[in-house]
Amino acid sequence: MTDERTKIAIVTGAGSGIGRAVALELLRTGWSVALAGRRPEKLEATVALAAEGARALVVRTDVARPDDVTALFTAVRDHYGRLDLLFNNAGTFGPGGIPFDELPYDAWRHVVDTNLNGAFLCAQAAFRQMRAQDPQGGRIINNGSISAHTPRPNSAPYTATKHALTGLTKALYLDGRPYRIACGQIDIGNAATDMTERMRTGTLQANGELAVEPVMDATDVARTVRHMAELPLEANVQFATVLATTMPFIGRG
Repeated sequence: MTDERTKIAIVTGAGSGIGRAVALELLRTGWSVALAGRRPEKLEATVALAAEGARALVVRTDVARPDDVTALFTAVRDHYGRLDLLFNNAGTFGPGGIPFDELPYDAWRHVVDTNLNGAFLCAQAAFRQMRAQDPQGGRIINNGSISAHTPRPNSAPYTATKHALTGLTKALYLDGRPYRIACGQIDIGNAATDMTERMRTGTLQANGELAVEPVMDATDVARTVRHMAELPLEANVQFATVLATTMPFIGRG
C-alpha cells in the first residue's frame, strides 16, 4: 500500500472470473472493495470466499444503464467517502461463431453497450469523483484484452470494443493528468474463467482449425492488477499484457 489509509476500490463484473479474482485479491490485502454486477447472488458468493472481516460492499449494477452506474458511485461515496481505484472489468464476448455478415444488430449493440458504453459510464463517474474529492486523484484500470491487439475469427463486436477501450484508456491518461488521475489498461489472454471454458475443448483458429488452448490461473492476473493499483499516483503502468505463456497470440499461432 502507498500509505496508511485504507484504499477504496470498485470492481465491476465482480461476481465471477477476473472480476471475482481481483476483488478477492484486493480484499485479501486490506482494500475496501465495492463489488458491482448484475447478479447480487454472484456478488455475495464472491464475498463469501473472502476472509472473515473483509470490508466489502455489494451493489447490484448493470454498467450499461446510466442510472445504475450513478447509483453505484453514489453508494460508494456515501459508504466510504472517497474512491481510489476503479477496475473497469465488466464485459462480454457476445455470441460466438457467427459469421460477420450474419451478425444481428442486437448482438452487436449488446456487446458495445456492455464493453464500451459501460466502461465509459463507469470511467466518467470515477473521474468526476476522483477530481472532486480531497485529496484529489485516483486510478482507473481498464480491462482490455489481447483482442485489443490481434482478433480472433468471428469476433468483430468484441474486438472492436476492445480496440476502442484502448483509445479510451489513452484519452483518460491525458485528461486525468491535471487531477492526479492515472489510467492504465491490462490486456488478458486465456485466464481460466467461465468465459474461457471453451478454450479447454477447442476454439476456432485463424487457419480454420479447432484447437485446444492453454489457460492460466486468474489469480495471476489479479496480482498484476493489484501491482498496478498500488503504485503511487506518480507512477503508472500504461499497458500490461498477461497471458498463458504458450497460447496463440503472437501471430495467433
